[in-house]
Amino acid sequence: MQPHKQQALTDFIEYPEQQMIQRAQSFYADLKRRHSIRKFSERSIPKSIIEDCIKTAGTAPSGANHQPWHFAAIESADVKRQVRQQAEAHEQRFYEGSASSEWLNALKPLGTDAQKPYLELAPWLIAVFSQKKGGPEQGQKQQNYYVHESVGIATGFLLAALHNAGLATLTHTPKPMSFLSEICQRPDDERAYMLIITGFPADDATIPEHALKKKSLSDIASFL
Repeated sequence: MQPHKQQALTDFIEYPEQQMIQRAQSFYADLKRRHSIRKFSERSIPKSIIEDCIKTAGTAPSGANHQPWHFAAIESADVKRQVRQQAEAHEQRFYEGSASSEWLNALKPLGTDAQKPYLELAPWLIAVFSQKKGGPEQGQKQQNYYVHESVGIATGFLLAALHNAGLATLTHTPKPMSFLSEICQRPDDERAYMLIITGFPADDATIPEHALKKKSLSDIASFL
């Protein structure tokens, strides 16, 4: 058995209490400005920004530190066109019959439909994949653990990093998402988890009023 090695914690920073309060409040105020938008500018975004945001996502905690995720960053106009064509075909079936009336009624306040022009207009799409097999080292094929939870945390890190960099975002989860695996040429033991659209908002970008309704602290938390 390999020895259980430990390393001293040297990069933790303890802030004075008042600074902690200020930082917590400031971070909340900043993340509160993150909105899902559906109108993006075609302005380009440097690849290095996307790379650093993905590196941030890669620091997320994961089951057994296996890091069971892959991020396919799409800038190619041709690939984005393929994604849009496939996504809209699935969405058309969703809105025309496969979705329940309850689900469609829940979506009505957001004003969504099967048309997804932002999938071509936004400068970057990031397809997030979960991995059944892997390990802490590249190329390993061990069983991964708590995959859904781990990838969800990493995706949250990625959204926060993109917002922190000054970019707008939208999460998209077409059903089924297997076409993303084919387009991005991912192996069979990976599953598409989410598609993130990111870039600058268009000049006429809007936010559905319904999306601004957030539950209060007392609704989402209890202190025992």
